[in-house]
Amino acid sequence: MSANDREHLKIFAATAGQHLAQAMCDHLELPLGGGKATKFPDGEIIVKLEEDVRGRDCYLVQSTCDPVNDNLMELLIWIDCLKRASAKRITAVIPYFGYARQDRKDEGRVPITAKMVANLITAAGANRVLCLDLHAAQIQGFFDIPVDHLSAAPVIGEHFLSNRDRYDRIAVVSPDVGNVKVANMFADLMECDLAIIDKRRHSGEQITVKNLIGDVKGCTVLMFDDLISTAGTICEAARLVMDKGAVDVICAATHGVFVGMALERIQESPISQVVVTDTISCTDRCQLIDDKLVELSVGKLLGEAIHRIHHDQSISAMFRTIVGTKR
Repeated sequence: MSANDREHLKIFAATAGQHLAQAMCDHLELPLGGGKATKFPDGEIIVKLEEDVRGRDCYLVQSTCDPVNDNLMELLIWIDCLKRASAKRITAVIPYFGYARQDRKDEGRVPITAKMVANLITAAGANRVLCLDLHAAQIQGFFDIPVDHLSAAPVIGEHFLSNRDRYDRIAVVSPDVGNVKVANMFADLMECDLAIIDKRRHSGEQITVKNLIGDVKGCTVLMFDDLISTAGTICEAARLVMDKGAVDVICAATHGVFVGMALERIQESPISQVVVTDTISCTDRCQLIDDKLVELSVGKLLGEAIHRIHHDQSISAMFRTIVGTKR
């Protein structure tokens, strides 16, 4: 980074973005911006900047993960604070975008909360949003400001390619029909066959895995998804492919949400390895599956995206050889 960049480019970390913001700053050879969020005794959040941001290009890193509402509110307060401190441009870097699964009216009398959250972020004063593997890509259109939608596919793909020799026969399995495009991209990357699972979701907790389309007999199965929440989908899918003759199951996802009984389900399942990125930090959360868990960092990927945005360069050029976002 040039001296001019160090003067005009500022990266700040909210509570759920500390680890990634530091990794991004390390990649860009920048100091982390000075600022902190604290709570009053009644639970109200207050943000205080500890350096001048007037006329500067500011990036705020915050995943809106559990506790979702606290992290979302803190994100909005940070944006408002930067706006009132006269930052020239404010980019909300949201590696994991909470409420993304409420992106449509799938039944009567329900909200489209993802759109409401987009409106809140825009109203707070953000000029741009940077996200990673949104659960539904159409959420980009919910914003009235530019959105850069990145994919963790280069990071996850590099990990599996570097370990390709460890596996004999491989099959990539899409755990549901909606993820077929991403799974097909990884099947092409790994030069292997693709299979698809027919999944029916009855509620946030209840899932039925119906059928497997394709052959996995004698294969190490690789399953890719954008997130693992309750782990019901991947664990049921893992049992199905093992029943169909698979010899091993490895799961990968961008976002390791891991709520409810997720960790217990994974530990008791036939899954031998779970690969996730650090959009949501696994530190102190996932000891139960430490023997199965691999955490990859997307700090360098996000740092490179920030460098390109700051210098008005192409973001899509980062993904010309590998495309993996949901469409």
